[in-house]
Amino acid sequence: MPKGMTHDELKSAVESILFVADGSVEVKALARLTEESEAAVLNAVDDLAKESASRGVRIQRSETAAQMASAPENTVYVQRFLGIDENVRLSPAVLATLTVIAYKQPIAKSAVERILEKGCDYGVQMLKLRGLIAEVGRAPGAGRPYLYGTTFKFLEHFGLEKPEDLPALPELEAADAPAEEDAENAGDTEDADNASEPEDADNAGDTEDAA
Repeated sequence: MPKGMTHDELKSAVESILFVADGSVEVKALARLTEESEAAVLNAVDDLAKESASRGVRIQRSETAAQMASAPENTVYVQRFLGIDENVRLSPAVLATLTVIAYKQPIAKSAVERILEKGCDYGVQMLKLRGLIAEVGRAPGAGRPYLYGTTFKFLEHFGLEKPEDLPALPELEAADAPAEEDAENAGDTEDADNASEPEDADNAGDTEDAA
């Protein structure tokens, strides 16, 4: 950080960078540009977000990046100015795919399909085209499939400052439970079958003695 820079000066510098940026800016980049630690930059970003909570321009952030965006309650006016069709909505199927990705990210498409119990190729493609999700990595294992996560545009679209602001959705958090229970039940059944074998053997022996 330039010698003598205070926390307020750091906030001002970060705000200016975010204002002229074309999209999100990595925290590492902000730290390098201001010659400050990433922790100090994150504190500055958090304070800027709090201060802008009631203004027309907000600060959106994740653990690794931040960006400046218009307030979600003003979306309709911004769309009119930009000539965007405000009547375009996500279909229920695409919205379901987005919901799973938002709550389970990072997640592979096959895992999304397992939770939804149906294919989601179209949903994933539409969400990528709309800029609401992006490839954020690759899963280990055979084929190393892409992992998907939400974007800053997703935060802006749904009026969120950060992914952690998503409301709790217990039914989705427990979506994988049935599969685990099935596996456990399968194990219990196998144990029961094995346990019955000695008894069957004893009965067979008794039958032979009686003969």
